[in-house]
Amino acid sequence: QVQLVESGGGLVQAGDSLTLSCVASGRTFSYYSMAWFRQAPGKERELVASMDFTGARPPYPDPVKGRVSISRDNAKNTVTLQMNSLKPEDTAVYYCAARWRALPRRSSDVEYWGQGTQVTVSS
Repeated sequence: QVQLVESGGGLVQAGDSLTLSCVASGRTFSYYSMAWFRQAPGKERELVASMDFTGARPPYPDPVKGRVSISRDNAKNTVTLQMNSLKPEDTAVYYCAARWRALPRRSSDVEYWGQGTQVTVSS
């Protein structure tokens, strides 16, 4: 039902910054809670950041705390992940995710996924 399209990934060096963007289809974006997940090779998909449809945001997970920021622009149907001070361990496919009203806290909560965008951080 909902289409999510990510962009902004690429190859960067440690310490660099990246901004990932996700554009959602439809006219009810403001009622979806949004999240960013990532999945490194051989590892489980994990939460990076999330924001519910009211703008409330739970604490960032420890691996990215202080280095990422999630935001949304309901007028543009977009959600953005700003990442700073990138580390090699941030290398993963990053996925935009959506859930109707309720906040997605784990991958099993997600109702709609984007196709993913690759972020590779070299040392």
